[in-house]
Amino acid sequence: MKQKVVLEVVMKCQKCRKESLKVAAKQDGVSYVGLEGQEKNKVVVIGDGVDAIKLTTELRKKVGHAQIISLVEQK
Repeated sequence: MKQKVVLEVVMKCQKCRKESLKVAAKQDGVSYVGLEGQEKNKVVVIGDGVDAIKLTTELRKKVGHAQIISLVEQK
């Protein structure tokens, strides 16, 4: 089942944004990764069986503070 996960991540520079996209893309089952928001501080991940908790933990380790904004199942 496809899921759309939106995470808010504290990113201070372009390097942080690039790293957050890399971390998200490495997760199992990911089919789309992108940035949203006026300040490009939201990471959007769409895929099958994406583990939102694991993704959030990895982003916290590599980039900075991260929190889940929404987790929605898509048809």
